[in-house]
Amino acid sequence: MDVLIESVEQWAKNKGLDKAEPSKQMLKVVEETGEVAAALARNDQDALRDGIGDVAVTLIILALQNDMDLYECLNFAYDEIKGRTGKMVNGVFVKSSDLK
Repeated sequence: MDVLIESVEQWAKNKGLDKAEPSKQMLKVVEETGEVAAALARNDQDALRDGIGDVAVTLIILALQNDMDLYECLNFAYDEIKGRTGKMVNGVFVKSSDLK
């Protein structure tokens, strides 16, 4: 996984994306997320696999643009959720602090 992430980062640097505007990169994240939603709606597993990969690529680049890396961001998020409690509501996990 390390080599793959480093390859994406190098690809982004080669294209100058590391110096691009992060808000524009966020638009790409949202665009690719929409493709994931479309793949789910169509039950298209190949498009879903591609879409999830594309979302990961766009997030790796967004992190790079902000002097972060995917592992740093994922570790930060996991530290927040690892002890989280809550329950499933209509198929969605809702954290305890959001339950009324």
